[in-house]
Amino acid sequence: MKPIKSKPAAKLTPSAPREKRLRGQPLYPGIGFGPLHEATEAALVIPIQPCAKSEIPKELARLDDAIIRSRHQLQKLKSRLTALPKDSQAEIAPLLDVHLHMLGSSRLLRGIKARIQSGEQSPEAAVQTEAEAQAGLILTQAGDDKAGRLRRADEVREVARRIIRNLTRQPFRSFAALPQGSILAAKDLRPAEAALIQPSHFAGIVTAEGGLDGHTAVMLRALGIPAVLGVSGLLDKTTPGAFTIIDGDKGEIILNATKASLNAARKQLSAQTRARRALTRLQHLPAQTRCGTQIELQANLELPFELKMIAESGARGIGLLRSEFMFMNREAVPDEETQTRMYHDIVEAMDGDPVTIRLLDWGSDKDVEALSRFLPEASEPNPALGLRGIRLLLRHKKLLDTQLAAIMRAAAAGPVRIMVPMVSVARELTETREAMRRVWRRLKQRKNTILPEKMPPLGIMVETPAAALAAPLLAKHSDFFAIGTNDLTMYTLAADRSMPSDVKLYDPLEPAVLRLIHLTASFAGTAGLPVSICGELASHPAATPLLLGLGIRHLSMHVNAVPRVKQAVRACHLQACEQLANEALAAPDAETVHQILTKAHDA
Repeated sequence: MKPIKSKPAAKLTPSAPREKRLRGQPLYPGIGFGPLHEATEAALVIPIQPCAKSEIPKELARLDDAIIRSRHQLQKLKSRLTALPKDSQAEIAPLLDVHLHMLGSSRLLRGIKARIQSGEQSPEAAVQTEAEAQAGLILTQAGDDKAGRLRRADEVREVARRIIRNLTRQPFRSFAALPQGSILAAKDLRPAEAALIQPSHFAGIVTAEGGLDGHTAVMLRALGIPAVLGVSGLLDKTTPGAFTIIDGDKGEIILNATKASLNAARKQLSAQTRARRALTRLQHLPAQTRCGTQIELQANLELPFELKMIAESGARGIGLLRSEFMFMNREAVPDEETQTRMYHDIVEAMDGDPVTIRLLDWGSDKDVEALSRFLPEASEPNPALGLRGIRLLLRHKKLLDTQLAAIMRAAAAGPVRIMVPMVSVARELTETREAMRRVWRRLKQRKNTILPEKMPPLGIMVETPAAALAAPLLAKHSDFFAIGTNDLTMYTLAADRSMPSDVKLYDPLEPAVLRLIHLTASFAGTAGLPVSICGELASHPAATPLLLGLGIRHLSMHVNAVPRVKQAVRACHLQACEQLANEALAAPDAETVHQILTKAHDA
């Protein structure tokens, strides 16, 4: 018998990493691909030993040096803002001013120094302990604005981190060393860090944490490259340099992308580029349906830096100017002159296009620190159903009169409309109009005060079921309606936007909400009043045919959505839109409405 020869063992080769798809929140649209590299930050090492009495002067001097270095860094960052996109400049500058204020004669620094002088803590530990104590107080303040409290607490912690890094001379996070053309990955990003990112250096940005609100999101959005936030497990499921595709439209990340996925991404990128060029060509074309009906497309303005974007989008005016921005990050409420100047600059920049200014809508999820200092309503047990919008302004007539005076003076620079938020009953509107007349008479008596020929039109936000149902009565006292679908959806369904996604209750396409929109549009048409939609629903091109079918002829939206909505308008025929609206109104639920819209889009 021949001996059996054993075969040599097969060489084991490592298998290629499997492709993984992760989902997050889409922040900025577009396709990007390249190696994924994480921007890490060394953990802070904080000595906790007590401070000997003889060392206290020396340790206080070391703290002062770290504060000076921190202020110098922030001043240097401010000076570099001119190299960043203008919208980034406008977003980060006020935040840096807040940080600089905390590095001056502030409660934070007084508390830190008191802890060092007690001899119980080193400067590093004193900074950490005092910052956490003050952040904790902010988080336990009364009120319903959890997001605002978290933001202010994080700002205190961020200043503390900067001081500690300068005390210990530990390095800050850097992006320059990451390879050109890579996808930047991070656990999270702070606004000051986002301001340092050079958009031409990266193919995309992805974070494991973070949401679509706040300074960081606005900063990253302004960079103009694909970005996805809040990708759970991102950093646990990849290796440095893994080839990755980022889809900013879907909020999808493909790790270890295969050749097939890359080819599909390239085709998608090519299609997006062609579509973007087509949208650019639409800028100077009318927003007109195929049957010849003219639709007015305007932009919502949240911050002044968006003015340039409005001009480039093709929007014909501002359908919603949220006036809260001028009350933010201030020690005190802005006076009439300050408000007049800011409104005037915006109206003048629009060069004859109409501007609709919403009166201060403070309360519920909106937080204005300057107001919280002197308005007792800050501690309401249920702010969403309490004194917000016009309810609060009518209780604080000086606040209302000052804003009305500023808006009416700014109306001398161009066409302006005044919009009243959170109206539920006619009395709120009649009292506001009487306040307008009172302020107008007072302004007419002033010397050297320039005013328009007549008072600006006064309209209301329809954002409660009560306002929609009372539209015939409200129309007698109003010059126009604007439907705010965000709040109208919340109050109609008793469901907040922040509810868990698996509940699937908050949806503006719920038939009950659509019926209120249709009802309001019908009542406005009978009264001869213009009616617009300025909520988030107006920004979705898929919903455009439905809104036209419900009787809406004016849409105001986020500036980035204007070209896509115009494209949708130009593809519409009103007869088909009305048939679509009838189907949606008869639907049993929002899911069915979504299916109806998808079917109509694919037809």
